[in-house]
Amino acid sequence: MNHATQHSSVTPSAVSRARRRLLAAGLGVAGAAALSCPALASYPDKTVRIIVPYAPGGGGDVFARLLAERLTIRLGQSFIVENRPGATGTIGSRYVANETPDGSVLLLGQTGEIAVMQYLSKQLSYDPDALLPVALAGDFPLVLVAHPSAPFNTVQEMVAESKKRPQGFSYASAGTGSPGHLAAAALALKTGAKLTHVPYKGGGAALSDLMGNHVDMFFSPISGVLAHVKSHTLKPIAAASLERAPALPDVPTVAESGLPGYSFSVWGGIFAPPRTPQAVVTELNKQINEILAEKESKEKLEAVGAIIKPNSQADFRKFIENERHKYAEIVARTGATVD
Repeated sequence: MNHATQHSSVTPSAVSRARRRLLAAGLGVAGAAALSCPALASYPDKTVRIIVPYAPGGGGDVFARLLAERLTIRLGQSFIVENRPGATGTIGSRYVANETPDGSVLLLGQTGEIAVMQYLSKQLSYDPDALLPVALAGDFPLVLVAHPSAPFNTVQEMVAESKKRPQGFSYASAGTGSPGHLAAAALALKTGAKLTHVPYKGGGAALSDLMGNHVDMFFSPISGVLAHVKSHTLKPIAAASLERAPALPDVPTVAESGLPGYSFSVWGGIFAPPRTPQAVVTELNKQINEILAEKESKEKLEAVGAIIKPNSQADFRKFIENERHKYAEIVARTGATVD
C-alpha cells in the first residue's frame, strides 16, 4: 500500500485561540449546547488527517494539499494529507467511513467512490450515502482530446465520421466505470456515434497511448491534459462542462454542440465519517469556503483547470444527488460493471 503524508507544523496563535473562543461564545443557546463537549469547543484539538484514496499526484491531491496547508494556518492545528490508494478509491473511503466521528479524519472524496461505484459493484465495502458531505473543494471538467492527426475537429465531425467507418472510433479511459468512460458512453448513447471503449489501468497509460496515436480520443480531466493542449501535442475537441472552462476559453462545450445539459467532471470534496457532530461539519464548511474565496487559493486551483464555486452543505448535498442520478442512469443503460 502506498502512503504519502504531508506535515505542516504551525504553532497555534493567540489569534487562532481567540477565534475559537469567539466562535463558541457567538453560537447562541443552540450552538452552545452543540458545543458543550470540550473537544468540540476547541476543534481541532489534535492533528487532522485528510485521506486521499488515490496515489499522490492526482486532482484529489491538489485540492487536499491546498486545503491542508490553509486550514493548518487558519485553525492553528496541523492538517496533513495521507494517501490510501486502491480499488478505485474504495479502500480509503471505507477507512474514513469506519473512523471515529470527531473530525480528526476526513476524506477528500471524488466522483468515482462517492457517486459511481455503488452502481458498478454489488460488493462495495462501505456506504457512500453514510459519509457526511462537508464542502465541494472544486471541479475538474473533463475535456475530449484527440491526437493532432485525428480526422475531426468538432463533436459533430467526430460523430458523423464514426458512422461512416466500419469500426468507428476508439476511446481510452482510466478504467471501466471511470467518469471518462461513462462520459464517452453517454455521448455515444445520445448521438449514435460508433465508439469502442479501450479501458486502461489509470489515466497516465491512457494518455500515453493517445499521444502515441494508438487510440482515437480520451475524455480526460482538464488538469491532466492542459499542458499538452497548450503545447499542441493534443487537440481539444470539446469540454464536458456546462460552460466553457476558464482554463480553455476557446474550446467549445459538448453542450454547445447540440447536447444541452451534458456535463461530466472529476470533482473533489471533503467528507466526514458518519455521526460527526454538526458543529464540526459547519465549521469546516465555513473555513473551506473562506479558503476557496481567497485570491491566491482560487488562482492556484484555476491555474490547473479547476472550477471553484462557494457552496453550502445543502448545495453540496444537492450536487451529489444530481451526480448519482446521472451516473445511475448511464450505468443502467450501458450495463457497465466492475464485479
